Amino acid sequence: MNSLAALIDTIVTIYIWLLIASAVLSWLVSFNVVNTRNRFVYMLGDFLYRVTEPALRPLRRFIPNLGGIDISPVVLILILVLARNLVSEYLL
Repeated sequence: MNSLAALIDTIVTIYIWLLIASAVLSWLVSFNVVNTRNRFVYMLGDFLYRVTEPALRPLRRFIPNLGGIDISPVVLILILVLARNLVSEYLL
């Protein structure tokens, strides 16, 4: 069971980093630091959007609109950390 808990922990950690990268890239695009006309930036942004959006979309329905601030990645990260802690507590 230790290896299963370690695998789940690793997958959740990688997904948390993908969420952080997606949020940072969206800020960089919004503030015109990087340009999406660059092929690499576009491909990276598209990949991060496709990976993170299915998990963020349901949360955005329940979280109220705070103007221009999207806190759904923060909420999802907190949920993932809680799930990771529960898995490590019950499987170890």
